[in-house]
Amino acid sequence: MSEGDQAGHLAQFVLNNLQYQQDWKDLKIHTHSTSDGSRLPQPLISGLPPRRLYLHPDDQIALLKTHNKADEPLPDVPEVEWVLATHITDKWTLRSFANVFDAMPASEKHSESRPKRLLLCIVHDDSTIVFYLMHDGIVKPRQN
Repeated sequence: MSEGDQAGHLAQFVLNNLQYQQDWKDLKIHTHSTSDGSRLPQPLISGLPPRRLYLHPDDQIALLKTHNKADEPLPDVPEVEWVLATHITDKWTLRSFANVFDAMPASEKHSESRPKRLLLCIVHDDSTIVFYLMHDGIVKPRQN
């Protein structure tokens, strides 16, 4: 099996986990850039989680300023997330992660710029999946 086939099977495995175990919707595997049609360095999955995975600190501050009712929870509207499926034995460098970020398509919300984060999914031989939020660059800490 070629390396591309393995990456495709791994992406499908993670997609199935997101769909059937994590309740994600609108899942798609992307192998080519939506902007120029070039092949992505690694297949990416896009999808909608059941609830928001991450709130940027700037967005959190703005939301807290406009949310006046202390007894009500903050709105939890999910947004499309990008997912990179990898195997525990894959060798990654900062450059290879940067190549993935550089190849990511622009988001619908911010059409001029690509996403600044992705969900890194590391699959172990026993089918365990570990999820990490990975940011492109430095992100200031969240407010508690």
